[in-house]
Amino acid sequence: MVFPTKGTTVTSTSSVSTSAVAVSPTKARIVRWIGFLGILGGLVMIVAGGVVWGMVSGQLSDERITVAEDAAFLGGSPVAGPFSAFAQADIINHHALEASGGKTYAELDQDDPVRATMMNASFLRASLFTSVVSFGVAVFAIGTGLLLGLMGWALIAITPRPSRADAV
Repeated sequence: MVFPTKGTTVTSTSSVSTSAVAVSPTKARIVRWIGFLGILGGLVMIVAGGVVWGMVSGQLSDERITVAEDAAFLGGSPVAGPFSAFAQADIINHHALEASGGKTYAELDQDDPVRATMMNASFLRASLFTSVVSFGVAVFAIGTGLLLGLMGWALIAITPRPSRADAV
């Protein structure tokens, strides 16, 4: 249900038409500039997110890591993205716990020779999870940049362009 307000009319098909809001040329110019800055900021964030994604993916690829064949998913795949990094971290944990008889690093005796294996596994998992988080931050930056750019475009689209007579 549409409720008519001052300045709106309701037609028989229930569509609403609104009269334009009068804005001073200075305010219109400011809002349009904010819109342009939103688009520019959005583009910067999209590019930054893409660069981060590419850098992290490239670094992982350079390590030439392959997900273990017995992983829960993506076995045999090269580690170059968030899902393959997560799969490899998961299987490293599985293998380490298998080697330690189900004990974590903290649960092992200080002189247990398996303790070094558990420590290395922990470091590897932490590095891979850092990569997964980096991919997430990159996607967040790209998504936020897209929204910021769309909001900037919307501000420009709804703000009347000042006429040349107003600029004088």
